[in-house]
Parts: sequence; C-alpha cells; structure tokens
Amino acid sequence: MRKDGNQSRMLLVDSSVLPKVFSQVLEAKELLASGKVSTAAEAARVAGISRSAFYKYRDAVYPYESRGIGRIITVYLELRDKPGVLSGVLSEFANAGANILTVNQNIPLKGRALVSISARIDRLTVPAGQLIRNLHAAQGVEQVTRVSGEWEYLG
Repeated sequence: MRKDGNQSRMLLVDSSVLPKVFSQVLEAKELLASGKVSTAAEAARVAGISRSAFYKYRDAVYPYESRGIGRIITVYLELRDKPGVLSGVLSEFANAGANILTVNQNIPLKGRALVSISARIDRLTVPAGQLIRNLHAAQGVEQVTRVSGEWEYLG
C-alpha cells in the first residue's frame, strides 16, 4: 500500500524506455553492495545522480535478477570421514557456478559426517540436475538428500 492509499503494482519494464536516473540508481546500489564506495553520497556522485534522487528511488528500483530471493537449494549429505571429501563436494558446487550460502557439518560418527549445504543456483553453468548427479558421484559421498529448494529445475 502506498502513502496515497493505492495499491503498489510491480512492473517489468525494459530499462531502455525509462529515464536514465533508474539505471543510475541501480549503478549506485551496485557500487555500495560491492564495497567500491562506502557511502550513499559517494555512490550517487559516482553514478552521476543527486543524493536525493538516490534516496527517492533506492527502495523502488531493483535489477530483475535480484528482486526475488533467487533460486536456493539445500542438500543434506552423508560423507565418509576422510580428508578432502568435503572440499571435493564444495568444489562440485563451485565448478557448477553455485554460490555457497551455508555449510553445517556435524562431528563425524562411525566414519560418517553429516553435512547440510545451502547454495544459490541462479547462475549455474550446468543444469541443476547435473550438479546433483555430480554430488552423488563425488568421491566419498554416501548419500545426497533433498531438504528444500526449487527442485523442479533439477530435471
């Protein structure tokens, strides 16, 4: 609900038809997020807009790919308790272009370590199903179990 009492509507619009200020606000936000600048004033100056324009639009302008939470999966793995096994699993994620968000590993028991991994998969360089198959085939992986995520993409 907007301040004037009307409902907000999200639109998907090609940036080429919008005033340049919207692209500049995105640029300023990216500068801040990357750490290339440390203040909103500096980000606005580098992007070529006023600080007031940045503040006016910053909460209403998003790049399309980051508006949602992204595609995130969580898997639960049973790994052999051997050096390099977890490293190999993490390499499979990295090789596929996944961005690891969390890794939780329990203390090994009876030669097995239980690990849960959450990762963003919106920029994979291989199909998500291939990533999961690679995890199953990785050295020392005994089991891979789905916990959550957009598994309809896993094919």
